[in-house]
Amino acid sequence: MSEPAVRTSHQTRRTNETQIAVDLDLDGRGEATASTGIPFFDHMLEQLGKHGGFDLRIDATGDLEVDTHHTIEDVGIVLGTAFKDAVGDKIGVRRFASGLYPLDEALVQVALDLSGRPFLVYDVDPISEWIGTFDPQLAEEFWRAFAFAAGITLHVTSITGRNGHHVIEASFKGVARSLRDAIRVESDALPTTKGAL
Repeated sequence: MSEPAVRTSHQTRRTNETQIAVDLDLDGRGEATASTGIPFFDHMLEQLGKHGGFDLRIDATGDLEVDTHHTIEDVGIVLGTAFKDAVGDKIGVRRFASGLYPLDEALVQVALDLSGRPFLVYDVDPISEWIGTFDPQLAEEFWRAFAFAAGITLHVTSITGRNGHHVIEASFKGVARSLRDAIRVESDALPTTKGAL
């Protein structure tokens, strides 16, 4: 195989609602920090970096006095853009990954494809209670923004779970591990018969 490419990205986004900066190294050591003003969301983003094996730094400020929606969705957009940029031409990556991920009573299934065709199926039982200042409905908005900006097909399905914290954390850890598997370089070939991803 040829010399591995450096898979890093720095992305920013500034709007009237949010200001976001993301630094991502896909081949890092899982050192992740996030500062969004939403503590549970920070915790989930740090899980994404840790279990994905990514070095990840996210700094975001947003109009939290209005709602957390803009910040959570825009972080998904910027992180997805960084992921797509860092993955690059996808030469040699495994492309597909899936698994079952437990956290106590919660069990979540994740399947994804670095297809270049963005799609999200988020089949998670509704969680009514907020987790600190985090509205659990916005987990779906985050994954949609991430999947569409990253150009991946992503399925997240809850199989069991009563505790919202556990379900969402299992989802983030599951996506992290699946991304880690999917970006693993195992050949010099592009993993498609179409000639492009």
